[in-house]
Amino acid sequence: MFIDLGGKLQEQIKPLHGVCCAPFFGSGDSSLFHYLGEAGIPYSRLHDTGGEFGRGVFVDIDNIFRDPDGDPDDPACYDFAFTDWLITNLEQQGVKAFYRLGPTIENYQRIKPYHINPPKDFHKWARVCAGIIRHYNHGWADGFHYGLEYWEIWNEPENEPDVADNTMWKGTIEEFFDLYVITANHLKKEFPEIKVGGYASCGFYAITGTPSPQAKVSARFEHFVTVFHQFLKHISSPEHTAPLDFFSWHSYSCAEEVARQAAYADETLKSYGFHNTENIFDEWNPGTQNRGTPLDAALIAGMMVTLQDTPVDKAMYYDASVTCFYCGMFSPMNGEPFKAYYSFKAFNELYKLKNRVECTASGSIKTLAASDGKKTAVLAVNESDRSKRVTLRRDGKPVPGMSVTVTDKRRTEAAETIEGPDITLGAQSVTLILL
Repeated sequence: MFIDLGGKLQEQIKPLHGVCCAPFFGSGDSSLFHYLGEAGIPYSRLHDTGGEFGRGVFVDIDNIFRDPDGDPDDPACYDFAFTDWLITNLEQQGVKAFYRLGPTIENYQRIKPYHINPPKDFHKWARVCAGIIRHYNHGWADGFHYGLEYWEIWNEPENEPDVADNTMWKGTIEEFFDLYVITANHLKKEFPEIKVGGYASCGFYAITGTPSPQAKVSARFEHFVTVFHQFLKHISSPEHTAPLDFFSWHSYSCAEEVARQAAYADETLKSYGFHNTENIFDEWNPGTQNRGTPLDAALIAGMMVTLQDTPVDKAMYYDASVTCFYCGMFSPMNGEPFKAYYSFKAFNELYKLKNRVECTASGSIKTLAASDGKKTAVLAVNESDRSKRVTLRRDGKPVPGMSVTVTDKRRTEAAETIEGPDITLGAQSVTLILL
């Protein structure tokens, strides 16, 4: 088996190692945030921040603007304290907030929904969103000048076809389209420099199959696709024109299915005239059943490698919280990094080098390489349960040696120097090769 490096520079390495949420145990504990900075995490998407209901204080519109009868132009009507703390701590680690405007998912909405009903006044809601942007980007209300670029309108409004089952939107889908049009137009008019988009779609399982082999393609999955087309048709019509700087979507499928879903999203956007809309994949996780295992680390690294060859412009893993069921980065017991964390850290070494270089491999090994003209790094991922012996070649010639950092069943970010061109990629391993 082999890994072949070429000298031809290709496109830039994309920021595919973003995350959702942030690793904190309580409202005042930022002791784990340094891990995000050390891994070079470029974005933290602020959805579901702080738990199932956002702990009632973070990010969500209803947490910041608590009185629906308040004045959107009055700073006294806003409570920014907790979200200020969160975003400031992210900024200190070099992580940009990817701000979701809307509510946190309400998994117990059948008992009582709190914040997922349509706003009473869509225009007023848009003005509240503008107040939040003004605070974080223009210093309003004792605010900041963070230059947050991405502002996402809502999350998964099409979560269920039946309103009674929907954990994110208790209105009709047409009402959501109206909310999007009003809000997106208002925000782009006041802040032309930002990027506005959404709607954090539930995804395209109906195109490729299902998130798990046991499941069947359902009417719910078909509904996701139908709403996607309805949304694009609506906001591209002359009577409802609205900006869509980015389209965001989710999938919990394997990397190969995600690649097909990403292509479908891209092709569909272009078919409706959205040729310059960014394709942002802002919820993914290859399998919570593997949390804490070397297999999880390999699948996560393999996903980021695969995404480089898709139309996806940015990606965010779900998630980097500590206590959430979906968190594969940190132990909920003590906050120590799982092996998967080091996949993000290894990918960042390529991201820092910026320029992708040619790299091919045999034996189902996933590889991605980058160079800054002086240094070259190769990320080699072996997802299989068997080790693989490979020869590293550069421009057809065996390399004389290499430095490697390995995370596998036995080791976590273990560094060693190898003499000669041959290297063993352990089972379920992530190997960063430095030349």
